[in-house]
This record gives sequence, C-alpha cells and structure tokens, in this order.
Amino acid sequence: MDNLLLFDDPAIRGSLLPFTFTRPVADIRIGILKISEKWQAYSKAEVSYFTQKYLQDKFPRSSGDHLAVNGAWLPGEKEVALLSSLKKNQSLYFGKILLASHISSEEKKLDSAKEKEVVQIDFEPMLLQKTWNIFQFNGAQIISDYHIITHGRVSEKLSDPFTKVYAPENIFIEEGANVKAAVLNAENGPIYIGKNAEIQEGALIRGPFALCEGSTVNMGAKLRGDTTVGPFSKVGGEISNSVFFGYSNKGHDGFLGNSVIGEWCNMGADTNTSNLKNNYASVKLWDYTKGSFSNTGLQFCGLMMGDHSKCGINTMFNTGTVVGVGANIYGGGFPRNFIPSFAWGGSEGYSTYQFLKFKETAELVMGRRKVPWTKKDEEILQWIFELTKTYRIWETSY
Repeated sequence: MDNLLLFDDPAIRGSLLPFTFTRPVADIRIGILKISEKWQAYSKAEVSYFTQKYLQDKFPRSSGDHLAVNGAWLPGEKEVALLSSLKKNQSLYFGKILLASHISSEEKKLDSAKEKEVVQIDFEPMLLQKTWNIFQFNGAQIISDYHIITHGRVSEKLSDPFTKVYAPENIFIEEGANVKAAVLNAENGPIYIGKNAEIQEGALIRGPFALCEGSTVNMGAKLRGDTTVGPFSKVGGEISNSVFFGYSNKGHDGFLGNSVIGEWCNMGADTNTSNLKNNYASVKLWDYTKGSFSNTGLQFCGLMMGDHSKCGINTMFNTGTVVGVGANIYGGGFPRNFIPSFAWGGSEGYSTYQFLKFKETAELVMGRRKVPWTKKDEEILQWIFELTKTYRIWETSY
C-alpha cells in the first residue's frame, strides 16, 4: 500500500470547528488514539496530512505518491483491506463523499479523483462528520483501539491491595502507571491506563475508559463510561461520556458530560456543564458552516471547547455550548451558548483577548508541561485570531 495522505474534506472540516481551527481532521483524538494514529496502526504505512495551508507546515505532507484517504474516516481491518484492493485508476466513494484515491506527489488538489472510475463502498463507513460524533462514537472507539494497542501484549500488574477491580481481564496497565485505592469496573467495557498515568485514592471509574500517558485522575473523582482523558491532563469531579484531547485540566469538583475539550484548556474549580435541557428537548449547537444554531437531534449534549480556552471558578455552561479557540470565560450567571474565539468575559459581556496577552499566557501554560511555544504555533494562532474576527461582534458594534 502507498503511504497514506489523510486529507481534510472541505464538506466535513467546517462542521468539526472549533477543533479543526488548530489541527487537521485526522489529528482529532477519539477513543484512545488520534485518527491518524489509528490508520498508522492498522495499515503499517507512513501517514501524513493534506490540510489547510496555514496548518500544513506544522502537519507536513510527506514526499512521493500517496493513497489519499478522507481524514474523517475511522478505520479498522476491513477498511484497510478494502483500500489495499483499490486500483490506481479508481476512486472510492460513499455516496458523494470521497473516501480514497491515489494521487501523485505533484497534485495540490484532489481533482484527479473525479476523473477516475467510481467505486462505491459496500458498507456504511464510520465518518466523523459533526463535533458531537466525537463523544457519540467514543465508547466504540475505545474498545477498538484497546484491542489493537493491547493485542499480543501483557498488562502490568496492579500491586495496590486496596484497589477493587471488576473484570480484570478487560483492564490494561502500561509501564509506570500508579493506581491507589480506586475502584475499576470494566464489566461494560475495557479500561486502559497509559504509561506513567496516575489514579489517586478514592477514584471510581467505569469502562469503557481511557487514561492516556502522563495523565492524572484526582482523588475522589467519578468517571463514567465512554470517557477519554488524553495525554498529560488532570481530571477530577464527575465526568461522563466526554473526550479530552490532551494537555487540559478539569482538576476539581463539578460535572462535565457529553462534551469535547481540546488541548491546553483549563476549567476552574466547580465548573459545571449542563448536558440535558430542563424540557428534555433536543439540543441545538452552534454550526460554523451555517453561522447559526443547528439541531443535533440529541437529548444529551454538553460543551465543545476549542484549544487554549479557559474558564474561571464556578462557571456554569448551558446545554449545548460552543467555545472557540483562546477564549477566557469568567463571572457569574450563564455565558452565551456560542462564545467566539479570543473572547474575554462572560454573561455580563465580552471584550477581545488581545493576541499578545493571549500569547504570554499560552507560553506560560505550555512551558509548565515543558512543551515549547514555537513560531509555527504563533503563526497558526495569529491566523485564527484574524480569521475569527467577524464572530467578535462587539469589535464592530460601536
């Protein structure tokens, strides 16, 4: 198989904002792994990205010819076998959605895919097409990722005598992980504990659940199933069916459910998120492609928070809230359901989080985790700051 080039489908990418402001579609974490890591694990091929121009330097495209694959497509063994049989003169589609096509190293677009023989996939692919699909599909993806990560390997032993385990055959612990006086219930799905991760005393955890490398579950946390805590994060309080991409903190009490939290986010003590409306109606969520709210059809939907956004203590998020990139939310009451990127404020109003001040904070936050703030990071965030200006309506209201 050619090396894989995971491309951003323009018809899908916009529906995955604000998360795709700062990353290609295939860099989204769902389950235990990112989509790109799943393709690499299943195909054993080199993986690179075909993404927005302002992101391409940070997420490079490798040289040579490629098999271009839709970055929103979640893979398995069946999908890789299908791609292995795809001929050079064929393009694979699901309806009108391009799934895969061979392209040369010179091609800057995927136009050649339209000129090839159309092959329709004979089963419905699992495509990440909406932000809420991330938490919707997360439980199933934890299970599939768990099997590919742990296949043929032996888990580290749980040495703590005060940790209670249910269905230990469904629990895998990586080297350096530390679990003390916790309850791990894997009867309904696997529990994966990553390298050097820590689960502190009194934590209650139900599978499917993934705690990635270097992350911490604080004392007394209650973590329900279908939840992923990405690498180098800290979580506490009560969390249900939610995904943290990585490098983010919700370390204190408070509820988070049916939500997706990007990288470098921080939630102040006693932050709470509503994931169910009082009238039990389906939740509407801000849709960047429409510039208005769309009906998700879901009864449960909480918070979508883009990278580098933060909120102060006692913040209360309404059901179906979308927060962009680099926002700083604080104050009493419920903030609005759509908070633009680089907003500063809360229910009483907003001003603009000026880029130089944002940059100072981001450098400090990343430095604490020994991750450098690079020129590429600055250029990407500066681009997003300008790109999202039209959403900050207060800048033009006077």
